[in-house]
Amino acid sequence: MTDTLKVTHQPEDNLFLINIGENMAYQEYIQTKTDLVIIHTEVPRELEGKGIGSLLAKNALVYAEENGLKLMPLCPFMAAYVRKHYEEYKHLLAPGFNV
Repeated sequence: MTDTLKVTHQPEDNLFLINIGENMAYQEYIQTKTDLVIIHTEVPRELEGKGIGSLLAKNALVYAEENGLKLMPLCPFMAAYVRKHYEEYKHLLAPGFNV
């Protein structure tokens, strides 16, 4: 399912989002000059377990890397994702930030 989905960035709203029919999955963030702080990830209940949250997480990590930002995953879902893929993404964590 996630192969056909596109993450849209709405910087004016501090959102990464995916529209799926009538539903919307999204990730809220705060961006500073040096950090990307992920504060919330929301996937509609009927779409849970389909990789949509992971797609949002990967997107945020790519965005952080491409923009030279360090990641602060305050959102429990994002922290769990980074913990699960720690070796791949540990270089993106803000100094002193553990997951």
